[in-house]
Amino acid sequence: MAAVACTAMAAAAKSQPLPLLPSSLVTSSFKVAAANSTSICARRQLVIAASANENRTAVVVTSSSEEAELESPADVVRRFYGGINSQDLSSVEKLIADQCIYEDLIFPHPFVGRKAIMEFFGKFGDVVGPDLQFVIDDISEEDSSAIGVTWHLEWKGKPFPFSKGCSFYRLQVIEGKRQISYGRDIPEPAIKPGEAALALIRGVVWLLRQFPGLAESL
Repeated sequence: MAAVACTAMAAAAKSQPLPLLPSSLVTSSFKVAAANSTSICARRQLVIAASANENRTAVVVTSSSEEAELESPADVVRRFYGGINSQDLSSVEKLIADQCIYEDLIFPHPFVGRKAIMEFFGKFGDVVGPDLQFVIDDISEEDSSAIGVTWHLEWKGKPFPFSKGCSFYRLQVIEGKRQISYGRDIPEPAIKPGEAALALIRGVVWLLRQFPGLAESL
């Protein structure tokens, strides 16, 4: 029904001449339309300009130029080991974040904070001296925030017994510099229990299954 009514109205409109509008009203209408068009164009130009500025800002924020200027995480870790080997603790200290957490799984508790970590490295250097050196066997290069390393120790260029290990480091960009914010060392154990370790694990698992409450104390 609505479609039929619209068709009839359109036919009636074609059969009747349109009334003429006063010239002053036509002129005013054109002026208003032109002003509105100018205003719309101006607003569009402002929006386009703002979008362009936002895009330029986004490019600056997400640009890789600053990332390219930073030392690579793998090189930071290499310098870390180099400083330990040369006992240049002042260079090592610059690579450690103030709130860094460092775990050496030989010790029962992690070292928390740059000061505690540097004190540990100082004691380590006093014990091993300059002749025992870390040698990097392999290091990951792809990630910009996490680095894995396998290493061994050498005494005056010769492999040291029971000295293999692996480490993990997490790095952050702090005040424009990439620093180590977390580290974990897993050294090779001097005593290798072999299959006895499996027997020990089996016994612990059996106890936990028999006495579930023990798991709460783990």
